[in-house]
Amino acid sequence: MKAAGIVLLILGIIGTIVFGIQAINQSESVSFLGIDIGISSANWAPLIVSAVVLIIGIIMTSSARKSTT
Repeated sequence: MKAAGIVLLILGIIGTIVFGIQAINQSESVSFLGIDIGISSANWAPLIVSAVVLIIGIIMTSSARKSTT
């Protein structure tokens, strides 16, 4: 279970970074009355799924440590 948690943790970190960068790059900035407003046209679902996988990996890794001690 610890090995699966580590794999999910690594995949979650990589996915969060990659999809986070893509979401940031897909946003546009519009100036309105001297204020810059950011408008995002990104698909946030892959970023949310990657964050959930990251959290599950953290939980599985930490619960494996507690059960072995």
